[in-house]
Amino acid sequence: MLTLAVALTALAATVVGLTVPASLPPDDPIPAVARFGLAVGAFALAQLARLRFRTAAGMVSITWGEAALIVCLYLVPAGWLPAAALLGTGLAWTAMSVLADRRPAVEIVRITASLTAATALAATVATALGQPLLAAPTPGLALALAAGSVTYLLVTAWLGGAQLALRHGVPMGPPLLVALRGKLLMFVGNVAVGLVVVALLEIDPRWLLLLPPPLWLLQQTYRHRLRADQERRTWRAFADATAALNQLDERGVAGAAVAGALGLFGAETVDVAVARVDGSWWRYRMDASGRLRDRAIDPPGRAEPGPHELVRALVVGDTTVGALRVRFPRSGPPGERERDALAAFGDALAAALHDAATHAELRLVTAQSSYDAVHDPLTGLVNRRAMLERGDEALRRLAHGQPVALLLLDVNQFKEVNDTLGHAAGDQLLRLTAARLGAIARPGDLLGRLGGDEFALLVTSVPAVGDRAAPLTYALRTAREIAERLAAPTEVAGLRMSVEVAVGVVVADAGAADLTELLRRADIAMYQAKEGGGSVAAYDSARDDASTDQLALLAELREALAADDQLVLALQPAVDLATGAPTGVEALIRWRHPRRGLLNPADFIRPVENSEQLGAFTRYVLDKALSVAAEWARQGLDVPISVNLSARSLLDRSLPAEIADALRRHQVPPRRLVLEITETVVMSELEVIDEVLATLRSMGVQLAVDDFGTGFSSLTFLTRIAVDELKVDRSFVIRMADSPEAAAIVRTTVGLAHELGLRVVAEGVETAEQRLTLAELGCTAAQGYHFFKPMPADKIGAVLGTLRDSAASNVFPLRADGA
Repeated sequence: MLTLAVALTALAATVVGLTVPASLPPDDPIPAVARFGLAVGAFALAQLARLRFRTAAGMVSITWGEAALIVCLYLVPAGWLPAAALLGTGLAWTAMSVLADRRPAVEIVRITASLTAATALAATVATALGQPLLAAPTPGLALALAAGSVTYLLVTAWLGGAQLALRHGVPMGPPLLVALRGKLLMFVGNVAVGLVVVALLEIDPRWLLLLPPPLWLLQQTYRHRLRADQERRTWRAFADATAALNQLDERGVAGAAVAGALGLFGAETVDVAVARVDGSWWRYRMDASGRLRDRAIDPPGRAEPGPHELVRALVVGDTTVGALRVRFPRSGPPGERERDALAAFGDALAAALHDAATHAELRLVTAQSSYDAVHDPLTGLVNRRAMLERGDEALRRLAHGQPVALLLLDVNQFKEVNDTLGHAAGDQLLRLTAARLGAIARPGDLLGRLGGDEFALLVTSVPAVGDRAAPLTYALRTAREIAERLAAPTEVAGLRMSVEVAVGVVVADAGAADLTELLRRADIAMYQAKEGGGSVAAYDSARDDASTDQLALLAELREALAADDQLVLALQPAVDLATGAPTGVEALIRWRHPRRGLLNPADFIRPVENSEQLGAFTRYVLDKALSVAAEWARQGLDVPISVNLSARSLLDRSLPAEIADALRRHQVPPRRLVLEITETVVMSELEVIDEVLATLRSMGVQLAVDDFGTGFSSLTFLTRIAVDELKVDRSFVIRMADSPEAAAIVRTTVGLAHELGLRVVAEGVETAEQRLTLAELGCTAAQGYHFFKPMPADKIGAVLGTLRDSAASNVFPLRADGA
């Protein structure tokens, strides 16, 4: 529609202009036809001597049109100019189309009409301000001619920008500004040249013979300036386009690629075909409107690109990751410069797509590893570790005092099924049991397989109304329903059988015990059911010998804290795998019990964590550890010491102040204290825990996540609280050689730590093969029996000094005994 309107305007201006009487002098020596022919030739020559440059919306041409306009305003009546422009520009663009551009006829009509309309409007403005026809040059006349030239410039630029905007569906402003900036220098030169020619015609036309060389030099200056500007814009666009490829997903990379290529090459369309790891191909396409479309396609063939296309295979090494196809406008076919730029851009795109595919695979492996870490591979239920973590989290979410029930069940005669029908039949029986339990469990319940033939169901929707016996009655009824449904006959390995189970039931109030304690009680109840010959039994505290023993143990702990010689530290160094230098020391508590003998943390930590003595115990361990660290400082050893923190300790808002006081008393810098928090803490999204950890971080105390990789929300935790160190759980280190999944988790953890700028320490290294594998995976430090067993505080200083001196002399003792 715009082209039609402009064409009609140009035609009208031509007809009207020719009907206006000419005002040439009667004794004019040059015939009117000759003057008109000179005007036609001037307009044609101005278009033939064009310069072109590529923009994001297409090719833009700049010409000597303003110079021709000024000269023609002097030579012929203004009314003739539209006709002269129509003929001159039409002939010039038709010739260029035949010889080079191959433009369609409608495009030539649009260009000719636009230039004719601009000429008519410019002539109107110039003659309204002065009478340039055969007039002697004066400042006023020069101003009128300049005004006409400005009008010509603005009209042609506006019409060209409008045409590009309508064609490509982009805003008109950017291409209009690019065209005006590119034409500014030439516009000033054009006006100057036009005024000089008019002056020479007035003085003596023979002076015009001297103009060709200066005009040629001026044309080369314009060409060089445009080329330099275009190169600068191209490299800036290339840098922006390649920088935008730094994405982590395929669609992001492809979208950035097509958007960048459109701007870089001034293309009509851009296609990015991506070869996915599953063998399928996916195409992303964008036009200048900015819309990104994608769909599955067949693998692209080897068809030759068209005359206005460039195609680049995207290859990394020997792997084809995709193909890049760029379609250029017919008016601006690609040249060597575009081919070179496409080759460089294609290589950058290939690398980005390869990185995105690698990252996607890593995400899948990480997701699968995270899923496998918390799910039973046979039944798909959560495993024991996840059952403990999620169960504790569910208990924390419940209102204090809300009754909950834990049902622990064991399949009777499961060993006989395995022995008589084979392990495949046993696996089938376990999957069938899991499926039936899943059908019974209600929304909000937590169902898991603890291992072997043991399953646990945590029921959080126990009714809290009625008498105090109602929750237990409800839980026992649920347990009997489970036993009855599982007893329904079924076929396993071609044999029809009935599954009998023993179910232990325990009911408690939320906040009264954690899931570990509930499982212990339910286990006691389950064996009561087996011993009693029934299928269901409730927990009876009178038959729980461990309860009174734990009370005694806590009373003895109070005496141990006061005695100051029973609870001792066993210190285990972590070493740098490259240099052997000590990177830290973990403080492990041991209890030299006067009656029970040497107790490890597993023998007493759990009751302590659930008692009121946790605060005193934590302060005791911290004080011992900082005392040792202060002694190291006096020996010139600058090695951090790590202390494990209980999740419950982080619920105490006074903890940071107590730690700060202990650091001041022992004169230990905060950076040399590392607090290890387990993934139990990671699971906790309580505001008080985040507040305590943030305060500790602000003090300068370092944080480490212990047993990293065994939980399912560690990554979420790292987005909430900044830590300094990740410790890979020993279960993955031990299984690296035999389990690809364990090796993938270790590799992923090491890569994640490097990406986040964190230290990573592998726990439980027991063999030289494990040490070598960890070093190859990029792990920086490790600890375990392969290097050192935990040792007393009075021996650790000498070991650390030896490690430091050996690292300084490039001697790496792999073990304390020199092996």
